[in-house]
Formats: sequence, C-alpha cells, structure tokens
Amino acid sequence: MKYAWFLFIITALVNIQCEPPKPRVLLEEEERVRRRAIRNIEDDINDAWMHRKYNYKDGEVLTEGNTYLAVYTEIYARSEKRTYPLTATLSIRNTSLTDSVFINKSEYYDTHGELIRTYFDRTIYVAPMETVEIIVGEDNEQGGSGGNFVFHWATRNPENKPMFEAVMISASGQQGISIMTQGIDIHD
Repeated sequence: MKYAWFLFIITALVNIQCEPPKPRVLLEEEERVRRRAIRNIEDDINDAWMHRKYNYKDGEVLTEGNTYLAVYTEIYARSEKRTYPLTATLSIRNTSLTDSVFINKSEYYDTHGELIRTYFDRTIYVAPMETVEIIVGEDNEQGGSGGNFVFHWATRNPENKPMFEAVMISASGQQGISIMTQGIDIHD
C-alpha cells in the first residue's frame, strides 16, 4: 500500500511536468516569427552603416571597378537532397592607410542568377583601414549553394582597391562547417 502512494505521487509529478505536444500550426507560426525576427536583425545590422552616404564632388577623378564574391548560404551533405544552412559574413575592407574607398552598389543574386536583393544602390564610403560587413543569416537560404554578390566600387588611388571576403559558418551539435571566399575583379 505504501508503494502505491509512492507510485501515485511520482506519476502525478511526471504528468504535471510534461506539456502536451504543440499543434503543428503553432510550431509553423513560431518558426515564421523566428525567421521574421532574424530578418529584422539582419536589416538592422545592414542599415547600421547606411549613414555612410557619400556624394562625389564635381571633377573628382576616380578609378571604378566591379568585384564578384561567391557566397554559400547552404552546402550539400551526403547527397543533393540534404543541405546544411550557413551564416555568411561578408567583409568589405579598405586596404588604404590614407584614403576612403567608395561602394556604389551591392547586389545579391541566387544560384540561378536571379537578383534577390540590392543591399544599397547609393554611394557609401569605407574609411582608411576600415571593414564594413554584410550579414546573411543562417535562416536566409535564398542564395542557395551558389549565391553571388556583385559590388560596384570606386577609389581615388587605383593602387588601393577594396578587398572583399566572405566567411560562411555553421555549427550544429558537434558538427562545424566553415568556408571562406575572396572576391575577384570582373569587367562587365
């Protein structure tokens, strides 16, 4: 009899602490809210450097160029049906010790070459030895395994071109993946 009371109390405690499973509709709504919050954080980070607007001065002599940067927001694992999402940090680096470089436009394309987003289409400056970043969050898989950025830039000194790099990472459980890419000049 005393063991029956003990089992009753244990069973009651277990039932009190266990929550019923959430309905699928609720889980999907929570996922939408989570993804929206991540996109808002990305937008806040990307908008944080938009105060850098620059207007060219009349007669300013500049060297212009275009740089292509590969970005992976997901990578295949084991087969073409299984992918891992990645977070991408794109760095726009000014290698000059004395002068700013200017980024006129930043475009993000997906694996199929479709324009996903123009991050900015007005000129911004990057101060000497400064790095400006664009973050593509792990939940933003639009770019796919073959995402691309194209940067349109200008500099006063053709010897000091901006440098573009991307680091993509993911850590899930004990699994970690990281990839790094560097921009290449394109003539288009």
